[in-house]
Amino acid sequence: MTKRVLVIMGSVRAGRHCPAIAQWVSGVGQERTDLEIEIIDLAEWLLPMDDEPGIPALGLYEQHHSKAWGQKVAQAHGFVFVTPQYNWGYPAALKNAIDHCYLEWKGKPLLIVTYGGHGGGKCAIQLRQVADGLKMKPVSPMPAITLSNAVIRENAPLDA
Repeated sequence: MTKRVLVIMGSVRAGRHCPAIAQWVSGVGQERTDLEIEIIDLAEWLLPMDDEPGIPALGLYEQHHSKAWGQKVAQAHGFVFVTPQYNWGYPAALKNAIDHCYLEWKGKPLLIVTYGGHGGGKCAIQLRQVADGLKMKPVSPMPAITLSNAVIRENAPLDA
């Protein structure tokens, strides 16, 4: 049985670098493993904040989007979070997507790949704490890609 890994893009901002970095991470995984890898763009998932009456730990979702998201997460054997570091943390869209589920994350491996002007180490530490709380299995190392000022502020190519 082929194991399925979701590469979840943590940023939904316009002009984001996340799609290119997630594609690169996915490509590395596809070249070096026999995993089935799917990129998930959170911008394509309507996950309104706090619209479920129950807590995710019970797994009793009422909203269609919560059921669909929970099923998507449950079907994966592992995850890669690819996310920028925003103000020493990680984006709200990623936190919201994580918090829409609970049991679906439990016991599954997680690779955290961060990027930004400082690489994203503080963001990765926060995500690791959340993963520990969800009883996930975060792996090391947690790659942190430092982007140049030209890439961040002037939209220079990532490969420059």
